[in-house]
Amino acid sequence: MYRHGDILVAPVASIPSGATRVQHLVLAEGELTGHAHRISEAGSAVLYRTSDELFLDVVGQTATLIHQEHGPIDLSQGKYRVWRQREYAPREIRVIRD
Repeated sequence: MYRHGDILVAPVASIPSGATRVQHLVLAEGELTGHAHRISEAGSAVLYRTSDELFLDVVGQTATLIHQEHGPIDLSQGKYRVWRQREYAPREIRVIRD
């Protein structure tokens, strides 16, 4: 399992049969900076999407996950699911009243 900023990448046994191929290798784009989590080598991986999930198939020996604010991560050949990590931020803390 790999964490790359707000991206989490974990190995999976297979990519769902209903997933469709995506024509780019951008795993996520930053909302504020415009930077992107992406695979740097064209042809080293294929990206797939279902209605609510993202999958990466590393078809080369390795594929390098890069982002301008994080160090590169080399992913080994195989299949992965990609998550956009979330954080919990409450709007306020209230005292409970009976």
